[in-house]
Amino acid sequence: MRLTKLLATLSVVCLTSGIAMASEPTGDIQAYAHPTLFSTQGHSLLTGNTDSVTTGAKVFKSENAKTIAGKDNVVIDRNAKKAINDMKTKMDATTAASFSQKSATLRSEVATLIVDGLGFTQEAPNKYTDLADTYWAKSAIDKALAADVMIGYPDNTFKPDQRITKAEVFATFAKLIVVAHDTESAPVYNGQTVKYIPDWAIGCTNEVIASGILEGVPEQDRIVTAEYLSSEQVAYMIANMKARFTINTKNGAEGCATLYTPTEVKVKLSERLSARTTNVGDTFTAKTTADATVGNYTFPAGSTISGVVTGVVRPGVGNPGYIEVSFKEIKNGKIKETLPKYATSASVDVTKNPNIIARLLSAPVEFVGRTAGVSGRTVSTVGNVISNGTEEIVDNVGDAVSDTFCLHPLKGIKDLSSGVIAVGKGTTNIVKTTTTGVFGVCYGLFDELKYIILPSSTNDSCLNPDEELTIRF
Repeated sequence: MRLTKLLATLSVVCLTSGIAMASEPTGDIQAYAHPTLFSTQGHSLLTGNTDSVTTGAKVFKSENAKTIAGKDNVVIDRNAKKAINDMKTKMDATTAASFSQKSATLRSEVATLIVDGLGFTQEAPNKYTDLADTYWAKSAIDKALAADVMIGYPDNTFKPDQRITKAEVFATFAKLIVVAHDTESAPVYNGQTVKYIPDWAIGCTNEVIASGILEGVPEQDRIVTAEYLSSEQVAYMIANMKARFTINTKNGAEGCATLYTPTEVKVKLSERLSARTTNVGDTFTAKTTADATVGNYTFPAGSTISGVVTGVVRPGVGNPGYIEVSFKEIKNGKIKETLPKYATSASVDVTKNPNIIARLLSAPVEFVGRTAGVSGRTVSTVGNVISNGTEEIVDNVGDAVSDTFCLHPLKGIKDLSSGVIAVGKGTTNIVKTTTTGVFGVCYGLFDELKYIILPSSTNDSCLNPDEELTIRF
């Protein structure tokens, strides 16, 4: 049972764009906002510490609870992207400027991705003559060498800027993982024989393939046909390994990653969670619908699970929105256990008969609140636009008068032109803001009507109490 962070991203079916993928979070989490036509009116009133948020398994909402094939797992996607970005920040300006995550990965890059991804800390001096103390990856390479993940060459060089072959990458990962595999047969991946694998790397390659860490890696054809992998692909392999394996480096790097058997918990929420109305920090509870073993205790159906909303992106045009939740603990009477902190997968069985009566009763209340909020924000924004525009126009007129009487008539004409442009900009912003406000109100009404008329195609950005969520971690 791994002790890392559990987050399950609740993403949903969008009427116009199918399954919505969660976007990369920014520093601001929208606490209150309305859908916008122009992406100009995002009222970010609550800031979330996204640096400490790791999004867990993707939740796909389908009527038959079938997993949607071909979609990336958010935790893997986000961890891989973060690993690349973190590595790039360590590079010097020249190296960072020439870096491309799609290019053949270098030895220094592989060392950095593995060391940072798996958290190796032990560092020892090395004997290699081409590793200056000022080299951007010196510390990571020293840690990779101390862990015996990588080695240098007989001529006392490490060659940090040399491309590392696909076979060498597989051999490096094979040191870390423990998976039963074929040591003799030619490696086959997705029904194709893997090229550029010498005899010495056959067992290593088969072990990597058997581990499953190549699934979902970008540019799948490159895994089979190319001699080199990219840094992006290596980052995805690390992220995959962290999602599939229990990693313990206390006894060294070799064999530190072992496969685990996921625990499955089925729950139904006790309340509705919606990307339109739920806010970061909101707490919630759920009830288990089947027995679940967590720790050394089997919790019976009906046990209580508590959680908190950790991220919200409001829905809008072309953006179905999503919420992120963290499940904290499971409790039955006086017995409670902290839940494992990584979800490996999740799915939602969308109820075929949603509670339309409850929705009809709640819709007017929600609509009144939405109308009041959107109207108030629209009016206040228009007021700011008018105030700022008036100040800018008057300042331009004042400058024009001053420049003219200072015998700079051309400058005065330019100032007046700027004032005219300011009037045009202000008018445009007022129209956009007002139009967006009206649209926000109409969008909310349309969402309620769509639920009533065609419930099987809606439930946008939300989980309802009648829906069963299956979490595997």
